[in-house]
Amino acid sequence: MTRRPALVLLAVFALGCGDERSTLAGPPPIPDAELPALYAALTDGDTAAEEAAVSRIAAAEDARFVPVLLELLRAGQMGIGGRAGYNQRLVALERLTGKALGGDWFRWAEWYAETDLAPPPGFASWKGSLFARIDPRFEALLQDERPARIRVEEIDWAGVRFDGVPALEQPAHVAADADVWLDANEPVVGIAAGGEARAYPLRILDWHEVVNDTLGGVPLAVASCPLSGSVIAYDARSGGEVLRFASSGLLLRSNKLMLDRGTETLWSQLDGRPVLGPLAADGAVLAQLPAVVTSFGAWQRRHPETTVLSLETGHDRPYLAAMPYGSYYESTQKMFPAPERRRELPSKERVFALRTGGIAKAWPLRKLAERRVVNDAAGETNVVLVAHEGQLRVEARIREGGSVAYEAGGAVRAYRRGEQEFALGDDDSTLRDAGGGVWRIEEEALRGPDGAALERVPGTLAYWFAWQAFHPETLVDAPAAEEAEPEPLVF
Repeated sequence: MTRRPALVLLAVFALGCGDERSTLAGPPPIPDAELPALYAALTDGDTAAEEAAVSRIAAAEDARFVPVLLELLRAGQMGIGGRAGYNQRLVALERLTGKALGGDWFRWAEWYAETDLAPPPGFASWKGSLFARIDPRFEALLQDERPARIRVEEIDWAGVRFDGVPALEQPAHVAADADVWLDANEPVVGIAAGGEARAYPLRILDWHEVVNDTLGGVPLAVASCPLSGSVIAYDARSGGEVLRFASSGLLLRSNKLMLDRGTETLWSQLDGRPVLGPLAADGAVLAQLPAVVTSFGAWQRRHPETTVLSLETGHDRPYLAAMPYGSYYESTQKMFPAPERRRELPSKERVFALRTGGIAKAWPLRKLAERRVVNDAAGETNVVLVAHEGQLRVEARIREGGSVAYEAGGAVRAYRRGEQEFALGDDDSTLRDAGGGVWRIEEEALRGPDGAALERVPGTLAYWFAWQAFHPETLVDAPAAEEAEPEPLVF
């Protein structure tokens, strides 16, 4: 931004104010012609110019500047924006909104997400220039000219630079029987594709969050977001191209935004949809593949031929249980803002959720694990949910000292059941239908008598707050109950 003398900017803003407040209808919005100078004054380091700009915004009562002031509030707290005018920004923000939330950016962000406010023209590029103080790469990602399917003002910084969490590129893998370092109770993500099976240990995924891999000839993007408690496998093909993903260092509603390296489009990890960048205009979506969070022992029993992601990743990381997110997993609190309209379940209760026929539905994982086999429906789609392996519990020491214990997920497989009703079979590999017919539980489908097959429906394990932040209309298999709002977790 071009630096202008404070006195010149003061004159510009004074001319803009005039005697507008004398009208009964209130002052008009700030003209677009003033915006470049106003944006510059707010961030160019000239305290007098910034104070004049904030005074201009407050006098104009222009609610479009609520997200601008919120960005300045957050920038001051992160150390990338001046703190000299911090209190003035708060006063202006509370005057524009009628809210008295003080310096609690977490509450401000969640409040804003529930509004229909929109920023003035030029906001995305201005935000990009502000975030460039963290990493210059952010400026190219946040631009007004880039197609967007989200509100750019809801994008947060995750606390790492672009690519600061390094993705794995076609990593080495080994035969399961050769990988003696992996305990049978180790939580892994199990994926089967193209006639092959592979296990991805969570202790590796937590350090890398994105794995660009190939399994059975299928290009995969195994995408993890520890903040949302979700690990999802996607077919990495879109528009005839194989996409390679990285961690952008940015979040949307406490869910990671992945970036495809080819077009530098930002994608939602939880939905597999492009949200900001060239592909956001095309309506593309990644096909979700079936995956389960299970123990290595249970996965290996089902797939003796499975391979396992190797510890030799090419990166120097302490691949130990509960690192680096053990404290967060154990906590009941969120680390970043995400609006919560729904209170049927605790914020960080793990749910198994799916979308089918335009309907989203979630089930508490603990309830599924207790019932083991559940015949239900998501809208007009009848499904059977198989969760007989139970939940995974991790107990480990952490580097901060002490120990943590938390539920790491559990295997749930969902299938379209038509008019069939199922119960657990004679062993953990089979179900029985109402007529006594035996069906084998496989990754791609339920296999029944006379060659019958019922298709697998890919689902997602995630924290309840994360799922309902993106699917506020979701159906949920839980009684309505009010819950006290947790305070944010600060590390």
